Amino acid sequence: MTDHLDDAHVDARALDSVPTTPPTPPESVGDDDSDEAVDDGAGTIESTARRRTRGILDWIVVIGIALLVAFVVRTFVLAHFVVDGHSMDYTLHDGDRVFVNKLSYRLHDPRRGDVVVLHDVEPGLDRDLIKRVIALPGETIEMRNCEVRIDGVILDEPYLDPTVVTPGNCGADIAPTVVPADHVFVMGDNRPQSQDSRAIGPIDEDDLVGRAFVVFWPTSHWRWL
Repeated sequence: MTDHLDDAHVDARALDSVPTTPPTPPESVGDDDSDEAVDDGAGTIESTARRRTRGILDWIVVIGIALLVAFVVRTFVLAHFVVDGHSMDYTLHDGDRVFVNKLSYRLHDPRRGDVVVLHDVEPGLDRDLIKRVIALPGETIEMRNCEVRIDGVILDEPYLDPTVVTPGNCGADIAPTVVPADHVFVMGDNRPQSQDSRAIGPIDEDDLVGRAFVVFWPTSHWRWL
């Protein structure tokens, strides 16, 4: 209540000091400047054009970066391959598409059982093969009656189809062979129809493209490898 009274007294004193001369009206700015209106319109058009240009440039940059990333990934990290043939039946089928990790063997050594893509080492042939790593550097491999032995111990191979790979139906035997340093011994899962280290010898690790880790097409064949 006291605050309201104080305000009233202040207002009364202020009224006594109000000048009697009418205030000068403010000057009107730009009312007659027709050029100003034209400039505003031109500025709006120019601003819209700049925004469109920036938008186009932004998309060009985004697409360029996406293409660059795709190129780097395809070249150094991840690639997909189409299986052509039956040497890996029935782990892989003709026409299957697989993703291959190209970084695997930059990070660690090949491992027994890995499904790998490798460059064909035969002269004059420019193609890639897909096989399975069976023996590692320094190991002695041999095969008799379709039984693979590593350093004299029979290798368990659950990935083989017993209706396909049977005694007498797996190709020639392998005499004891020592795998050289920095090499691997590879074979196809369909032993009777696979051209592999039994014919072309151990594979230099530098000729390994990478490790196939998943079948992604057709979807009915999807599986981890």
